[in-house]
Amino acid sequence: MADRTHGGTAVDKAAAVRVAAERLSRAGTERSPCAPVRDVLGATDIAAAYEVQRQLAQRKLDLGARVVGRKIGLTSAAVQRQVGVDRPDFGILFDDMDVSDRAAAVPSERLLQPRVEAEIAFVLGADLDVEDLDLKRVREAVDHARAALEIVDSRIAGWDIAIADTIADNASSGLFVLGPEQVTLDGFEPREATMTMTLDGLEASTGDGAACLGDPLEALLWLAHTAREFGEPLRAGQVVLSGALGPLVPVGPGAVVHAEISGLGSVSATFTDTK
Repeated sequence: MADRTHGGTAVDKAAAVRVAAERLSRAGTERSPCAPVRDVLGATDIAAAYEVQRQLAQRKLDLGARVVGRKIGLTSAAVQRQVGVDRPDFGILFDDMDVSDRAAAVPSERLLQPRVEAEIAFVLGADLDVEDLDLKRVREAVDHARAALEIVDSRIAGWDIAIADTIADNASSGLFVLGPEQVTLDGFEPREATMTMTLDGLEASTGDGAACLGDPLEALLWLAHTAREFGEPLRAGQVVLSGALGPLVPVGPGAVVHAEISGLGSVSATFTDTK
């Protein structure tokens, strides 16, 4: 990457990554959204953005967090249009992001600019670490699927993101909720699923499996290849949030979100009424 300027001083890639990581870390710690980081990384420098993500993830790991899976972002054309990004990305799921057991009181105080999307979650029963991955092998690696709500969030003020911003910000991850039903793929075809999501009792988003890269299993295949290329292949027991089935919906304190996904049942989240 060519040298970029930050505050009038030339910085190389390593320095740019450090600046971006510190900016995002401070925004999360101080609970105050920051300016985009593409000014130092470049708007389309994917490798630099993933390095920021990796460094921020390592900080969490050093504090005792545990990786429980991955999320695939920006798989839906509707969501891509909403945030102005034109390709998928991935982020890391940590144990403290799973608020399934707190679905009656999702902590609004942990969120800055939350939006919610309904997804199909896959729980893996086998590693996906081989080179010759295909849809058949990916399908066979899935232990079961569950309805899920991903509560996306951005440390970037006003969701003013390019692809480098969202990748660096752990793919705009926040929290997630898994529904109670566990369904094997023997009798469930992810691409044929339909979804309806309500906000405070009113229909807010609809979609289907085909909205997720044509098939949520295609999204899982993309992630399996990409994760392996980055040296961190998907492992048995991990959760994969495969991507939005329809447009995401902004939420605030006190919001009640409910999604129905055909073949998988329902999943709900009620947000605490104060930040």
